[in-house]
Amino acid sequence: MTATPTGPAREPVRQPATAPYGSWSSPVGVEDLTAGSVGLDAVHVDGDDLYWLESRPDQAGRTSLWTRPLAGGEPVELTPAPVDVRTRVNEYGGGEYGVRDGVVVYSALADGRLWRRDRDGSLTALTAEGPAWYADPDVHPGRGLVVAVREDRRDAVVAAHGEAVTTLVTIPLDGSAADDLDAVTVLAEGADFYSTPQLSAEGRLAWVQWDHPDMPWDATALRVADLTPEGLSGHGTVAGGPEESAVAPRWRGEDLLFASDRTGFWNLHLYAAGSPAKSVRAVHEERSEFAGPQWVLGTSPYALLDEHRVIAHRITDGESSLVVVDLETGALSTVAEPGVGAAALAAGPGGAAAVLTRPDRPTELAVLDTGSDLEGADASWSTVRSSTDSPLAAGLVSVPRDVTWPGADGVVHGWYYPPVNAGFTAPEGEAPPLITLSHGGPTSQSQAVFTLTKQYWTTRGFAVLDVNYGGSTGYGRPYRERLKPRWGIVDVDDCANGALAMVDQGLADRRRLVVKGGSAGGYTTLRALTATDVFTAGISSYGVGDLEILARDTHKFESRYLDRLVGPYPEARDVYVERSPLHHVDRLSAPILLLQGLEDLVVPPNQAEAMADAARAKGLPVALLMFEGEGHGFRRAETIVASYEAQVSFLAQVFGFTPADDVPVLAVENLS
Repeated sequence: MTATPTGPAREPVRQPATAPYGSWSSPVGVEDLTAGSVGLDAVHVDGDDLYWLESRPDQAGRTSLWTRPLAGGEPVELTPAPVDVRTRVNEYGGGEYGVRDGVVVYSALADGRLWRRDRDGSLTALTAEGPAWYADPDVHPGRGLVVAVREDRRDAVVAAHGEAVTTLVTIPLDGSAADDLDAVTVLAEGADFYSTPQLSAEGRLAWVQWDHPDMPWDATALRVADLTPEGLSGHGTVAGGPEESAVAPRWRGEDLLFASDRTGFWNLHLYAAGSPAKSVRAVHEERSEFAGPQWVLGTSPYALLDEHRVIAHRITDGESSLVVVDLETGALSTVAEPGVGAAALAAGPGGAAAVLTRPDRPTELAVLDTGSDLEGADASWSTVRSSTDSPLAAGLVSVPRDVTWPGADGVVHGWYYPPVNAGFTAPEGEAPPLITLSHGGPTSQSQAVFTLTKQYWTTRGFAVLDVNYGGSTGYGRPYRERLKPRWGIVDVDDCANGALAMVDQGLADRRRLVVKGGSAGGYTTLRALTATDVFTAGISSYGVGDLEILARDTHKFESRYLDRLVGPYPEARDVYVERSPLHHVDRLSAPILLLQGLEDLVVPPNQAEAMADAARAKGLPVALLMFEGEGHGFRRAETIVASYEAQVSFLAQVFGFTPADDVPVLAVENLS
């Protein structure tokens, strides 16, 4: 006798379809990289209110300022379209706005002015329109002023000094300087660069400055002075020097917190400015980084929770964690599960907030209940905003794992993302194609952070190796300095050896090794294709083809960067020529895709054009896409969509698979 089943019918278990790597149908569409996606950054806490920036690819990359109460409520956009809250100081910007006591001061991209926005929504122009940019505004309504960094690009100024002039200035909050660029008061001048002005309640100003040829991760001076009606007095250097990067100052009453790498790692230090000894001591010393390279202004790697504690983003051997540090004892406690980091942090009496990053979930803006148990995963974070409306199910997420391999200077680090898609499996014995990513900077870092751009590839059956080559941050100053003066050698070898190490471990197909990067990572890509025979395809986004052009034509912030990475120019011109991919296109033997913005001031478009011309002259497979309205880094939705469609089509043609996506066929010249 057969029993009759009861209860709901069960869906049959679907077996994964067998399909070659690269051809898998992915739930991550190219439109998901833009529509419903938002960049989250620059968090501030002012009293009981939370402020942050959102950048939107579907609005041509426009960045807008938002707010809501920390305790909850609907977000309000304070700068509706067409306002774009951005600054071009140092070309990379950052430090776009400041807020105190409900008074917001922000930089508008359209006119370069600083604008004041009051609680009632009224707007007041604070600076004159013109070729000058402002950043890092420290707002003080009680004093009626803003302290900020100014980069003056007026023709007469550039002609007199040979480059734009950066200064620290005060700007009245009443708008009385809105008609004249010279109406602001210059507080500090003479250094090549300034950042992070912080004015204490007692009237002491702290800031960071540095000079050519140093970058802010090489050597800075952390300065303090008294702000008087006549200007600054009692100048003194607190920290920094030829081999020390002191950054991110924050006042704690009369004492000054900052991060310094004097021990080889950016650790937190405290300057006892209010004591007679005025000594500096390490708050907590370990082989971890509590700050990162200051590519943009306005960074916030830590924030004061109260007089005795800070919340900080810590990186140990490249892995992120969020910790609370006791400023008196140096004791640490975690406030999130392992692997969680913060792209930005803010805190105040009303609470704390962060842009949280995770290896397996999208980035989100979240508020921390500082009244809860601040310990590990029990810390109470509540989500305000997610960076994407397109989360992935667990069976579709590729979670990075830490991988290492030998390098000429020691162990090299990277993150390996295996191909993952619950709906597909590869034919038995097939190894996946590997995309080796070389990050930009090159003084930067690839962190184990969930991004749809990586999941876009892994869900289609590609493996991804994100390389933290020698020169990367997150592993201490000695690791960071492996690249000096060997850019184009160390990074290339580390990427090539990493790809081969994955092949040796059965994690990648030797015949299908892609090298891919943007900006400095684009240079490493081009160099890897002309100095090694490891890779079988390359994708360069606004990459450097000619180091001489970069040394001669780039903007002020990076104009002496290559002195440390390559050598002084023109004295070391032979080295520049030797390491420029454009001069070695005869060694290029792999197909190449070049993606370039036409308004790029960091890497001029003529570099991509010259590289493409050279590849054509040799009869090599090449495709060049130039995008109008794009600078150094793509911001527009249509550009991002077109670039990823082109990459899929390019790799499908080069590696001989049929993509599941219905994408336009890219015209690849000289591809037989």
